[in-house]
Amino acid sequence: MLTSLFTGISGLNANSLALSVVGDNIANANIVGFKSSRANFGDLLSQTLGGASAMQVGRGAMIVDIQKMFTQGTLETTANPLDLAIEGDGFFIVRQLNGPTYYTRAGQFRLDKDGYVVDPNGYRLQAYQMNPDGTITGAIGDIYLAGLMSEPRASNEVKIQVNLDSRQTVPLSAWTPPSGSNLPDSNTYNFSTAITIYDSQGNPHIVYTYFRKTDANQWTAYMVYDRSSDPSNPNYTQVGNFNLIFDENGRLTTDPPTTSFNFDFTPWGASAQDVTFNFTDSTQFGSPNAVVFQTQNGYSSGNLIAVTVDQDGVISGVFTNGQVKKVAQVVLAKFVAAHNLTKVGKNLFLESYGSGNPTYGAPGTVGVGKVFANSLEASNVDLAEEFVRMIAAQRGYQANVRVITTTDNMLNELMNIVR
Repeated sequence: MLTSLFTGISGLNANSLALSVVGDNIANANIVGFKSSRANFGDLLSQTLGGASAMQVGRGAMIVDIQKMFTQGTLETTANPLDLAIEGDGFFIVRQLNGPTYYTRAGQFRLDKDGYVVDPNGYRLQAYQMNPDGTITGAIGDIYLAGLMSEPRASNEVKIQVNLDSRQTVPLSAWTPPSGSNLPDSNTYNFSTAITIYDSQGNPHIVYTYFRKTDANQWTAYMVYDRSSDPSNPNYTQVGNFNLIFDENGRLTTDPPTTSFNFDFTPWGASAQDVTFNFTDSTQFGSPNAVVFQTQNGYSSGNLIAVTVDQDGVISGVFTNGQVKKVAQVVLAKFVAAHNLTKVGKNLFLESYGSGNPTYGAPGTVGVGKVFANSLEASNVDLAEEFVRMIAAQRGYQANVRVITTTDNMLNELMNIVR
């Protein structure tokens, strides 16, 4: 009879521990990336009474395992581009400076004072490093964004598509190249346009293109720019000209419709460079002179103004010169037995012998899942389910108390026999 007392005590201990697990789940219901746990019950070693397989009496209950539940949580939208959420089985990898490596599902990342991407604990998010051209090196390290700049690119091609009015006549005044601070006389050309190109150091230079009709179906384009580095003392210079010839349908017959000119940018400290002008698809129709389209392929240097992250975990910088540059790619870890990871608090896990070694991969590969920016993963705690478990633990506790009080009453009755 005394064994029933200890059986009841084991039930009290098991149910109180189960209630602690439920309480922990409920307390963390609003924690980003939190994964709930479940108490798994088992019976204690039983006692055999009479015979090899006759009657077996249990000795009570125990918690054999507290299982971590790594089911997917709901994704919530946020305004921070460095808030990341995983849809899948992977873990973010964060490294403590001069400390261990942790794994987490909580993607609340930000920049620290040194320009590194860190979690709320100050641990640095790990990613595949990238070369300046955006190719992955395969090395895993910290993500550094401070002082990131986009280098300038020198222009080497200009595309200009224009319509030149076939109704216009040849100007009476002869073409006179610009000189010093004087641009060409407006009486010497029919139409003009301007475009900004860049030298090897990213300095902008305005190039003027003047179109002068020279025959019924022929025009000449003159390229002019300022050779002086002093804006208050311009020195306009013609670098060359190019003939555009059209057929009776107003289509360009010049083949090829391109030409190259050499621009001297040495006054700005840059080198001289060749720039190709492409007039493909230009026309001579009976409509007003107009620029249909023009572009060039150079740009100045730029400073970082924004950060973006795509579903492949590629972190890119957006710069003031309009360029987007890949910086790094978030790396995720996957474990064969993730439920055996060691919880260390603060939404962090450590690798354990039971979890196995991690498998590293980029988002979207080797089953680690995808990454979503401007998103956070909510906890996977189901409050309705936790309340049911709470009631079950409470009732189990009460029932075991009854076992103990009933056994006590029976012992009292036994003692009364003596009296």
